[in-house]
Amino acid sequence: MTPFSIARLPRIEFGAGVLKKLPDIIAGYGARILLVTGARSFTDTPHWPYLIDQLAQRAISWQHCTVAEEPSPALIDDLVKTYANDRFAAVVGIGGGSALDAAKAVAGLLPVQRSVMDYLEGVGPELPYQGPAIPFIAVPTTAGTGSEATKNAVLSVQGENGFKKSFRHEKLVAEYAIVDPDLLASCPPNVIAANGMDALTQLLESYVSIKANAFTDALAISGLHAARDALIPLFRQHGDLTRHREKMAYAALLSGITLAQVGLGSVHGLASPLGAFYPIPHGVVCGTLVAAATRVNIHSMLTREPNNPALAKYLHVAEILCEKRFIDPETAFNALTGLLAQWTDELALPRLSRYGLQETGFDKVIANCRGSSMKTNPIVLSDGEIRQVLLERL
Repeated sequence: MTPFSIARLPRIEFGAGVLKKLPDIIAGYGARILLVTGARSFTDTPHWPYLIDQLAQRAISWQHCTVAEEPSPALIDDLVKTYANDRFAAVVGIGGGSALDAAKAVAGLLPVQRSVMDYLEGVGPELPYQGPAIPFIAVPTTAGTGSEATKNAVLSVQGENGFKKSFRHEKLVAEYAIVDPDLLASCPPNVIAANGMDALTQLLESYVSIKANAFTDALAISGLHAARDALIPLFRQHGDLTRHREKMAYAALLSGITLAQVGLGSVHGLASPLGAFYPIPHGVVCGTLVAAATRVNIHSMLTREPNNPALAKYLHVAEILCEKRFIDPETAFNALTGLLAQWTDELALPRLSRYGLQETGFDKVIANCRGSSMKTNPIVLSDGEIRQVLLERL
């Protein structure tokens, strides 16, 4: 067995109703907190007045801010400036990936009072982050990004000179991840689709990553089984929705753990510039590209690296997702990419051109896609191969 090391993880509380543990967990840190939520995903539900009442019963005071879209460095710096004179015992992020990433960044920066631009990878001086960070508690209300289990806060500047980069350090890992599948009940179908395909892509890409190991493989396989069983019926609102929500929350959590340990691949490599230069939600990028990227990866390995161990892993994924054994690899690979394409269509994930991407913009996207995620793709793709991925979903 190849040696491996596993970076720090949060303490995880998982299961329907575990949100009720949050007030006592908060009280264990102190009597004043910052609550960072999405615009309405949590505050428009009965869970919000319940939480506020429970905090009051424990004499815990709080400040509240909302994050309505993917956070920018300017937003983080503004929040740090706004709360510079507060003494928070903990920062609690409740929401989708954007709210959790913003809360994570604010928790890391409030004690040091520096701009997040000083620490973003690939931007600015890239100063080493030394902390300390305020204890961070993550409560996801969507099943997709896995941010509750990662050490990075993804921040975006959108437009012609935009970027999508991470503020990343082990000190930013949540102290607790409170994963309550009941919180997914407020997710609309389009959010279920995009976030679910994000989780599926993260599980698949971490499984075939060049850094994958036996530990992360076991988690990725378990997560792929869960996503296979739950994503489409949850989107359709068919069957046992409580069980489907549990499985998707579980799949998303595992996808965050695996990506944090071994990295991702070409889909997430492309998601960075696409999300920076065009108003494309992250989950949409993942869902619309995963079939094409998988097809190109497999074809490239069969052509140039036929002994690449990731081919056997793609074969295994085909058997998991298609729920059948295959006589030969070619049939399995075609079935896998066909199923992923079918899910992309069924989940109504739009093509890239809907967000303004044209073929004339490919060169700029390709030139900016070779960040950390692309470096763990199972094969180094040529510019032409990456262009093929984009063209297929234009």
